[in-house]
Order: sequence, then structure tokens, then C-alpha cells
Amino acid sequence: MRENVTEWVQDCWNEIYVGSPSDGSAWEQRNCSKGVWHGGSWNFGPRYLRSAYRYRGTADNRGFLVARTLP
Repeated sequence: MRENVTEWVQDCWNEIYVGSPSDGSAWEQRNCSKGVWHGGSWNFGPRYLRSAYRYRGTADNRGFLVARTLP
């Protein structure tokens, strides 16, 4: 398994990276009615299970995170 996490990020949705901030800050211009999800999760097909995969969506999608503190 390569990845099992979908991450909601602060960036606004943009089709391409032209004009994106080069300093690592969030891209908060253009279509801010949609945000960006990165990565794939347990119910995604294999081609989407990579950190570079991104898609637009809204923050009202629900999910869960299981975390464990290791010694």
C-alpha cells in the first residue's frame, strides 16, 4: 500500500500551477469556492494513491483519522 490518506489543504482550486506562490505559502486566489484534496484513500483506485494526485472539492466531505503514539 502506497498511501492511505486524503488531505484537505488550504489552497484554493486552480487547474494549473502557473502563478502559484513559489515560497510554499497557500494559494488563496481564484476559485476559493472549491478547495484542494491531495492523495488517495482506502476507497480510491491504484492510480490515485499518490501524494501528487489532487482534486477539487469542498470542506464538507467527512472522514476519519486513526492515529497511534509509538514508543
